Amino acid sequence: MTVPQIRDYRGKRVHMIGIGGSSMSGLARMLLADGCLLSGSDNLETYATKALREQGVPVTIGHRAENVHGAELVVYTIAILPDNPERVEAERLGLPTLERAILLGQLMDGYPTAIGVCGTHGKTSTTSMLAQVLVETGADPTVHIGGTLDYIGGNTRIGMGDVFLTEACEFNGSFLHLRPTVAVLTNIDEDHLDYYKDIDDIQNAFGRFLALLPAEGCAVGNGDDERVLALLGMLRCRVVTFGRGEICDWRPLNLRYDPEGYASFDAALRGVVQGHVTLKVAGFFHVDNALAALACACAQGAEPAGACAAISDFTGAHRRFELTGFIDGVKLYHDYGHNPAEMRNVLSVARLQPHNRLWAVMQPHTYSRVKRLFKDYLTCTRDADITLVTDIYAAREKDPGDIHAAQIVAGMRENGVEAVHTPTFEDTERYLRAHWQPGDLVLTMGCGNIDQLNEQMNEHEAQRAAHVARG
Repeated sequence: MTVPQIRDYRGKRVHMIGIGGSSMSGLARMLLADGCLLSGSDNLETYATKALREQGVPVTIGHRAENVHGAELVVYTIAILPDNPERVEAERLGLPTLERAILLGQLMDGYPTAIGVCGTHGKTSTTSMLAQVLVETGADPTVHIGGTLDYIGGNTRIGMGDVFLTEACEFNGSFLHLRPTVAVLTNIDEDHLDYYKDIDDIQNAFGRFLALLPAEGCAVGNGDDERVLALLGMLRCRVVTFGRGEICDWRPLNLRYDPEGYASFDAALRGVVQGHVTLKVAGFFHVDNALAALACACAQGAEPAGACAAISDFTGAHRRFELTGFIDGVKLYHDYGHNPAEMRNVLSVARLQPHNRLWAVMQPHTYSRVKRLFKDYLTCTRDADITLVTDIYAAREKDPGDIHAAQIVAGMRENGVEAVHTPTFEDTERYLRAHWQPGDLVLTMGCGNIDQLNEQMNEHEAQRAAHVARG
């Protein structure tokens, strides 16, 4: 079957199933800018769906067959299963369909410089840093990020330059549909084990992505990661490495951290200092993200000192250790981390911030991930004083019936972690308000809808304050 080409649908109606997603909402804005007529649907009302509606896009909450009527092309995400009523109706009507990753690949195809940032951890932060560097050093890039970056006004930026920058997600092998001329590989770790067999299978997938690079292309990779280094050694194109080790092209010299975990360092290329970086985002992992962004930008011709200055101005993307509120003398933060390694990393940052007690609120993400990484979940919140665990967020999966959040809590307790099962957001908020104290810090973690808990608590606090003001 011939794959539809998005360039053939300018001026025609394109319907997007799951339009509120972090990637889909950005793609919707790109299609609008390219002259497509859009409609969309999602199962939840979010800021993204409201914003698209304000731009004139009719968005329906709830998936129904009639939503695709009148469309000439239907775009869907991998999370939209074949039995979705809109996909079923599109097939019945014989409408052409396009999966999100294929659409993204078509949009980036033809750019002289098409950059894909991949890796198990740090994709959004690295892409966001790189976007800011490219803009501030004059590249005028088009950008697609799987998160929200205030610096570019959201999750997309339509540029006039020759550069297209995007995150390249490995889930379901979707990044293999992209057309990169430059690839950034941050690291390789276990994740998405509902799709990949094991860590070797994951490494092979990243290898296939790097193999998409043309001979005149460029690969930027983490020289401290043995699996990344092995893949880089197989390439014929230009290779640039970053990391702490002496073999790495880009390294941090005179690396220091302040008491709250903010790093400063001299960025050196093969031992020669190119500029100084003082990060406004905390955490040891952001040093690697910054080096990756610098290495990539400078490999594409960015002036090093200017690139370092741009990195030093970076204040972070939303849902990445983001301060979301202050209630009863308690600071509320949220982070997108959704596997044990990411949760452990962000808690190492939270622990350095001034606080009385540190609360970790975990929303486990997908049954398959919890089952495959179960042992890691049991100890990943040891830096917290108290851990609350909500029910598992199913995402695209159905409940298999043999794994439950209560099992995580029981295992945590056996490993000396003080943990409580609070199934719903209402349960979690009630427990927090009954037990937190001024000076505490609460960090919610997950890539599902756990960020809505922070919004819920802030809304309830605003309602309470309004009630008090009215007397």
